[in-house]
Amino acid sequence: MGTLVAKAETLAVDVSCSRDALSVTLSDGRVVSAPLVWFPRLADASHRERSDWELIGGGIGIHWEAIDEDISVASLLRPENFMRLPDRPVRQASRRKPRG
Repeated sequence: MGTLVAKAETLAVDVSCSRDALSVTLSDGRVVSAPLVWFPRLADASHRERSDWELIGGGIGIHWEAIDEDISVASLLRPENFMRLPDRPVRQASRRKPRG
C-alpha cells in the first residue's frame, strides 16, 4: 500500500530590513537575504515603512501596506524565476515536453 505525503511549503516567520538588505527567516530555520536594490519600493522606503510589514497567506509572502509591496517566499528562494536581476534576463519556463 502506498503512502501519500504532502510536500510541506516553506513559510516566512520573521522579516527584517537593514539599510541595504531584506532578510526573511523561514519556518525551516533558514534565513534568506536579498539586496534591497532588487525591491525599489523597499529601497526607497523609510525605516518605519520597512518595519511595518505583515505576513500574508499564512507566511507564503510579506506585505508592506504603506508602500504597496508584496514579496513571496518563492521569489526569494528562486529569484531567477520571478524577477529581473541586474544584468540577467528573466528566465522563461520551458513548455517543451521532456524527451524520453
